[in-house]
Amino acid sequence: MTSSGGGVQRPEYLLTCVAPDMATPSPVTPETPFEPSKPPVIEGFSPSIYSNPEGFKEKFLRKTRENPMVPIGCLGTAAALTYGLYCFHRGHSQRSQLMMRTRIAAQGFTVAAILLGLAASAMKSRP
Repeated sequence: MTSSGGGVQRPEYLLTCVAPDMATPSPVTPETPFEPSKPPVIEGFSPSIYSNPEGFKEKFLRKTRENPMVPIGCLGTAAALTYGLYCFHRGHSQRSQLMMRTRIAAQGFTVAAILLGLAASAMKSRP
């Protein structure tokens, strides 16, 4: 065992196990320069499953075709809310209360449609 400066004893094999090529590191140059505006290129990996990015309209239409009950429930909720507020403004309290209850039912329908759509999607993707 050898001692170094402060009286600490180190085994000799720790002092001699440095690889000779590690003493002078070589600079690493990437094949292509990194551009922060573009995603990194990884062989065999595509960041999107779609070849072209879809816009809002295309995505909305695709999701509506996959589960048409969700937009129907959303429209029903909005219609019941709007008509209920109109009746409240006109002073028809009984009809306004009925429309608020209808709105709650439409919201429940929408949530159930979302959950059933998720369950169907999960079952479809299973092998």
